[in-house]
Amino acid sequence: MLHHASLEIPSSELERAIEFWTALGFAQVEAPAPIAAYVTWFERDGTQVHLIRTLAPTVPAIGHTAVVAADLDATVARLRAAGFEVAPARELWGEPRAVATAPGGHRVELMRAPPPPT
Repeated sequence: MLHHASLEIPSSELERAIEFWTALGFAQVEAPAPIAAYVTWFERDGTQVHLIRTLAPTVPAIGHTAVVAADLDATVARLRAAGFEVAPARELWGEPRAVATAPGGHRVELMRAPPPPT
């Protein structure tokens, strides 16, 4: 089981990042006191996203996180209504997908269902 992914963002993007991850159904959770001054944590169904605020964040060109959004249409609509960029993506394993751009420039794949188990 993957516990968390850590993404670097500029501090100036934090408020929008909170909006973004909240719109995906993640709740902000308390980070450990020794690192709370520069990280913001979110959790949904036992998986966490850790945002690390840094002066020079790195963002992979095609690397990304992926989030299952069972109600994909409503999720995409919610993100777009909040002003986030979301584009349709090629359907895989018979399920629709989209790609959103999170604050800080990270790509986030949105899928209605995960791939079937192998």
